[in-house]
Amino acid sequence: MTGRYAQLAFTPAVQRHQRSHGSDRAYTRMAQVPAVADAIGPDEAWFISERDSFYLATVGETGRPYIQHRGGPAGFLRVLDAHTLGFADFRGNRQYISRGNLDGNDQVSLFLMDYMTRTRMKIFGRARVVEAADDPELLSRLGDTGHSALVERAVLIDVEAFDWNCRQHIPQLFPAEAVSETVRTLQDKVAVLELERAQLRQENEDLRHARE
Repeated sequence: MTGRYAQLAFTPAVQRHQRSHGSDRAYTRMAQVPAVADAIGPDEAWFISERDSFYLATVGETGRPYIQHRGGPAGFLRVLDAHTLGFADFRGNRQYISRGNLDGNDQVSLFLMDYMTRTRMKIFGRARVVEAADDPELLSRLGDTGHSALVERAVLIDVEAFDWNCRQHIPQLFPAEAVSETVRTLQDKVAVLELERAQLRQENEDLRHARE
């Protein structure tokens, strides 16, 4: 966990619970750093570029949080610079809950999961919505993913902090494509072995006949 993430996440109520459960000593030092936004490094950029989905949390006018899944081709969530992410917002069910929430509160949280390696990354940021008419070049750049869905707008996220969370309790799941590829590879190997076995059987049969 970065110090900036601790500053944002460890509110007074959170710190009270940390003290009551004896975990405050482990976390207090993290929050005692200059209030500077975290910079996305090579490891973070690579992890983000490999994701084909993430969860986006926004806050509505009543204070109720809302979580929405965002999906697309791997890498559709782009690292634009060390402090900025961007993605093309594809048309979905047209409820526009996340979009409406951002009109009144720009605070967002992103949750990125890699179930195969049981790795998760959490991001705090502030989102800016860019409509198609306002910056068509940006939408064209972010929407250039090979995905056929209609791009309605772009969302830019100013990253404030991020955290690499522990893998405890994360189930290990594998993408269907990876499983299918592994099965195909094994099937090919089995086919080769079956062919070799048939050839050896035929050679042994020919040798037996020659001896007779």
